[in-house]
Amino acid sequence: MESTSPVEESKRELDKDVHGLARLGVKLMDSTEGGIVVTNGAESPLVSEAKEKHDLDPIFVDLNENVHKQRVIDFEQGGDVVLRYQRRLCIPRVDGVQERILEEAHSSRYFIHPGSTNMYQDLREVYWWDGMKKNIVEIIAKFPNFQ
Repeated sequence: MESTSPVEESKRELDKDVHGLARLGVKLMDSTEGGIVVTNGAESPLVSEAKEKHDLDPIFVDLNENVHKQRVIDFEQGGDVVLRYQRRLCIPRVDGVQERILEEAHSSRYFIHPGSTNMYQDLREVYWWDGMKKNIVEIIAKFPNFQ
């Protein structure tokens, strides 16, 4: 029976960990400063659902046609062929996707409930939909302890 050195065993464990991270969508890249950069390619189920349902929102269907005809400036299709407004993911107004994004953002254990203005500022970095700020004010109003 062949014994392995502690260094070999440690390397084998590290390899398992790296492969496990890769299955989760995490990528490791060398940094120009000599370190390692970790990027997460995983996508929330709500984001996946929003992308899948773009074709169900008639407004987005029209916008996509106008993007192809170069009639709109602020909208574009991303590399994932999904409509974006100023590089932010457009969330369709179908099947309660917008409401579930707001509820997830508000009830997440990582969210500190900073109020509607800060919640809007955080969410608008990633998402866009018409009336987003109003929707955020409405959901925050339902929870008076977090205003």
